[in-house]
Amino acid sequence: MTARGLMCSLHSLLCWSACLFSLAIATVQPSAAAADPDKVLHDVFVAAETGFDPAVVRDLYSGRVIQVVFETLYTYDYLARPSKVVPMTAAAMPEVSDGGKTYTIRLKKGIYFYPDPAFGGKRRELTMADYVYSYKRLFDPKLSSPHSWLFEGKVVGFDEAAAKAKKAGRFDYDAPIEGFELIDRYTLRIHLKQPDFNLSMILAHEPTSAVAREVVEKYGDAMGLIPANPVGTGPYHLVDWVRGSRIVLDATPDWRGLVWDFQAGSDPEDQGIVAAMKGKRMPQIGRIDIRVMLEDQSRWLAFIGKQADMTELMGPLAPKAIYNGKLKPELAAQGIYLSRIIDPEISYFYWNMQDPVVGGLSKEKIALRRAIAMAYNAQEEIAIVWNGEAVALEYPIPPGVVGHDPNYRSSVRYDPKMANVLLDKFGYKKGADGYRTLPDGKPLTVKYSARNDSNGQHQSEIWKKVYESIGIRMEGNIKPFPDLLKAEKQCELMSRTAPWIADYPDGDNFMQLFYGPNTHQNNNGCSIIPEFDVRYAASQKLPDGPERDRLYHEMARILEVYAPLRVGYARYRNMIVHAKVIGYKKHPILHAEWLYIDIDKEAK
Repeated sequence: MTARGLMCSLHSLLCWSACLFSLAIATVQPSAAAADPDKVLHDVFVAAETGFDPAVVRDLYSGRVIQVVFETLYTYDYLARPSKVVPMTAAAMPEVSDGGKTYTIRLKKGIYFYPDPAFGGKRRELTMADYVYSYKRLFDPKLSSPHSWLFEGKVVGFDEAAAKAKKAGRFDYDAPIEGFELIDRYTLRIHLKQPDFNLSMILAHEPTSAVAREVVEKYGDAMGLIPANPVGTGPYHLVDWVRGSRIVLDATPDWRGLVWDFQAGSDPEDQGIVAAMKGKRMPQIGRIDIRVMLEDQSRWLAFIGKQADMTELMGPLAPKAIYNGKLKPELAAQGIYLSRIIDPEISYFYWNMQDPVVGGLSKEKIALRRAIAMAYNAQEEIAIVWNGEAVALEYPIPPGVVGHDPNYRSSVRYDPKMANVLLDKFGYKKGADGYRTLPDGKPLTVKYSARNDSNGQHQSEIWKKVYESIGIRMEGNIKPFPDLLKAEKQCELMSRTAPWIADYPDGDNFMQLFYGPNTHQNNNGCSIIPEFDVRYAASQKLPDGPERDRLYHEMARILEVYAPLRVGYARYRNMIVHAKVIGYKKHPILHAEWLYIDIDKEAK
């Protein structure tokens, strides 16, 4: 689906198919959810969560919980491929006018936050004011949200309010924002400075979820986490949390519910899913019991021992269950099934552009980074670390995302011999110990950071081999995942392999990773390259098409010249699932499919 398809029209027309979907899920408004408390799904996270505040969380696994506790205005059709935006709490797709600069969005009535002491122990109805409040939180200087880029430079009056808040050290939540016009309790009109062809996708991204002001003010914004008290309007709510170990979610008893009514696509497996699920009142599963298991073997044993109903099967474990991309017959005979996609992601390797050793735009620093990039063999890492469960990428926009170019070829090729020549030419001389020094003769050591799990250890070993091949000493820095994210946001890591899974399926979501103003947010390498930034700003004014693609190509070449990063690969996501789980299919954008699946309590 193109970005134009999301817009549907620039003349105030609604997206007809999305409206039909909205009507279909709105036909049932049960007084109590259909979830069966005896249906318990045991799931596994491969990395620890960092918290449940939509404004500050930026990791995949916390995002999975946020997606079912809180709700955005829009979401994605469960079966549609390519991914298709549909209403969630919105009554329909937005009415777009003024040449694409005005969005009018209407909210469904009768949606409630989960009862909480913040509301006097009662439910409180969701209004559009809650969304405006939640959007403002992204610009609150006390939170330092990594998601402010979603609205920066877009909404009339919002940047000015953010600048005033930064100067004052606090955000004035009571001051109106011109670009967020509340027509009534259920209608919001967003006025943009320029057309934004991805706004519907942005409003389907979990940082834009509705958070109640009463909850934030009652439990506090300490580090932006609202610890252990995420209160939303979603189909599930948190009942138990042991940080980094266990998360338990129960179905919300009086959630409004929806009827499962998705259409099969071209994938043959869709027909079976539709046959098993069509017409069911959702959610069906009463409890989601999540365990955090960092080690591959622990997850595998938990799954085989039926302590986990489903698990992610990453590269190192893939050969235990998968052969030539298919589930092994002995597992299929047990009713186990595989849902496999290439993630809409890039795993890339960055060098901190603010670091005194590897950063900067001088010729010798560029030469250093280019040499390291040329010494790296993506296919070797895919084979050794991921057991072939990834595809090498040439372009910074991955397959399955609008703007991807399958014919693009990077100018950066694996050539360790030329890498050594380049280092020699720019003064990185080898000493008697075989290791290179900086051009000024000082020691040269690069610190590579990785997660404290088996994959991280293997990646560290691969990169040590890369650096050794060109005479550079490497120091490994193994840290817990949350600690890496925290240090990365502060530009404190020298180098890391950074995976990025699409927030929304458009190339803009990947090119923004390298945009200078996004430093301390998503620009992990903290790079500021003026030539890139000018083109990225221009690309935001364009819809998907040849003109934007031309800018993206130029931006990709600029990244290759200055080498703040090396594009690596996109991994396969293999989800193996026991037969008792009905209707599961991995979605490329939705992180948590729990709302759309069921459990057969009688399955053996």
